[in-house]
Amino acid sequence: MSSHSLGQQMKQGLDAPICLTWELTYACNLACVHCLSSSGQRDDRELSTEQAKAVLDELAALQVFYINIGGGEPMIRRDFFEIVEHSIANNIGVKFSTNGAFIDKKNAERLTAMDYLDIQISLDGTDAITNDAVRGEGSFDTAIRAMDNLKAAGFGQFKISVVVTRHNVDQLDEFKALADSYGAQLRITRLRPAGRGADTWDELHPTNAQQRQIYDWLLAHGENVLTGDSFFHLNAFGESLPGLNLCGAGRVVCLIDPIGDVYACPFVIHDTFKAGNVLEDGGFTHVWRESDLFTELREPQSAGACASCGAFDACQGGCMAAKFFTGLPLDGPDPECVTGHGEVLLPSVPVSLVPRPSMDHSKPARTLIKSKVST
Repeated sequence: MSSHSLGQQMKQGLDAPICLTWELTYACNLACVHCLSSSGQRDDRELSTEQAKAVLDELAALQVFYINIGGGEPMIRRDFFEIVEHSIANNIGVKFSTNGAFIDKKNAERLTAMDYLDIQISLDGTDAITNDAVRGEGSFDTAIRAMDNLKAAGFGQFKISVVVTRHNVDQLDEFKALADSYGAQLRITRLRPAGRGADTWDELHPTNAQQRQIYDWLLAHGENVLTGDSFFHLNAFGESLPGLNLCGAGRVVCLIDPIGDVYACPFVIHDTFKAGNVLEDGGFTHVWRESDLFTELREPQSAGACASCGAFDACQGGCMAAKFFTGLPLDGPDPECVTGHGEVLLPSVPVSLVPRPSMDHSKPARTLIKSKVST
């Protein structure tokens, strides 16, 4: 099958998601200023262990190959290992994202003994000053300690996951060197104006010149660096980056949140993009295959204001979540459109029309460390 045919099939939706993200909890020991889910405090409606296992049984029946587990900090859940082990027993591989706080030597050894498991350690700076300004004081040392423990336990190739901001773009080579030093793989993802990131996006998102810097860097290193297909808007610069290069929301990806609500993608936790709940009749299968929202997303999408742009076929209009949470129309340009069309429109969007995240589980807010991120 050609890449074009595969892309068309992806746009029409698949019988089961290729990439399903499941946030196990909103509880978190950190308060990252760009957190997509505004995590911090646990939600009392969080799925129970048995409910979580039932969802995994259903995903196994759908032949879902693997799931991405996140949060919050997923290892805060006391049943974390029980849930992961149930997934693996169902032949569903697990990739989970963590800040590393709970990967002590004992847990590193337990994780190493498990099959079909991948780990992503979140790190947003190659030094404490850069990282901790975004993720909180002490978080850099915590992540390094977790990586040291995994390496000592012989885990193998884990991932280092980086959200690219204007303050760490210049560290891309250093991130790659750090990953190489651990025998790890680097994963870089795009900053979205979702969750608490809606309040810090203006201060943190890369400039247009830095977008080009990211693009050039990925062209040079992209074969060995994961991106989660989150930079396809940069294809408008010219040569396409490796990956599917399309918005997979409700087509090949989706999100299950801690209380079982299903959203079109991990970056749009908002009622507008909620398709249903796994506890409703028909469960996740019904939501994925029958929900009105997902059916609509799988219909051919209009190019809208981007129709006359020669780069549309390359960038596909950019990220739905980035447009939504900056108040731009979904058929309009990405706010980080490399031609500058989105940047021109942003000042004309009334603040009252910019959607706010539907839920906020943040603990009492901490102040952004201005010494680093406001320069």
